[in-house]
Amino acid sequence: MIEKPAELAEDSSVYKTLLESTKAIPWKINWQTMQFEYIGPQIEALLGWAQESWLTVDDWATRMHPEDREWVVNFCVSQSQSGVDHEADYRALTKDGDYVWMRDVVHIIRNEQGEVEALIGFMFDISERKKTEHELAELQKKLEEYSYKDGLTGLANRRMFDSVIDENWGHAIRHQTPLSVILLDIDNFKKYNDLHGHLQGDECLKRIGALLEKAAKRARDFVARFGGEEFVIILPETDAEAAMKVADRCRQLILREQIFHGDSEPSQLVTVSMGAGTITPTREDTIDNFLDLVDQRLYKAKREGRDRVVAR
Repeated sequence: MIEKPAELAEDSSVYKTLLESTKAIPWKINWQTMQFEYIGPQIEALLGWAQESWLTVDDWATRMHPEDREWVVNFCVSQSQSGVDHEADYRALTKDGDYVWMRDVVHIIRNEQGEVEALIGFMFDISERKKTEHELAELQKKLEEYSYKDGLTGLANRRMFDSVIDENWGHAIRHQTPLSVILLDIDNFKKYNDLHGHLQGDECLKRIGALLEKAAKRARDFVARFGGEEFVIILPETDAEAAMKVADRCRQLILREQIFHGDSEPSQLVTVSMGAGTITPTREDTIDNFLDLVDQRLYKAKREGRDRVVAR
């Protein structure tokens, strides 16, 4: 059955009413003139710009965040020229100077010759979705940080240490540069906990961790809590002499902190024992063997009376 003009007009009115009652903002652009043939009145409620102010694609482009404008315009133009339906997310400028996250979903209309004739689509306000995405990204970032951070001291944890030592070991092999590691243990820490309580013990660990970060000054120097009362420092491109200077700096900073122990053989103050090692690794060397050597030196420092550095 062929619809009469009056019926077609009525259908058109119904469709228009439906389109303009949705939150999605419908629009149409003439590809030849690059002018808006239609945009839904919802645009004014969302962005503040009057419906009749949307004349050409320039109005669309200039009402966009400067950081988004170039890539969004270039992308949409190239996709339209290729006759490909597409969508793009960007920040649209409101009349009050704020920005709203929008998603433009674009459909290509062709004439009988197959040429692009018009673009039609919908604009969607996706601000809440973007806010949620941002919050999830921040949460993921925090979870990643937590997975690589020691919850008590805020230093990197053993997991992060394993990753960093692997990276620096590979760099040292490729460039044949020295790599130094210092392993530290707080002397008689169990006695400290027994005497002062675990809360005070936690505070001691945090203070020691902060001091070690001060001692390892360079950007690439790395400090981690190795486990329990043990800490580790990675010193890339550092020879044995320079590593000993860092170790001595650690001891001096801890001494100046004057953390009272009360039941330790070396001193009435909190002290640390350290093992240090330096290597310019080859393909035949292994990280495990090197760390085992440094660990042996740490326990040698303890056997020899604590509060000292053993580097050979």
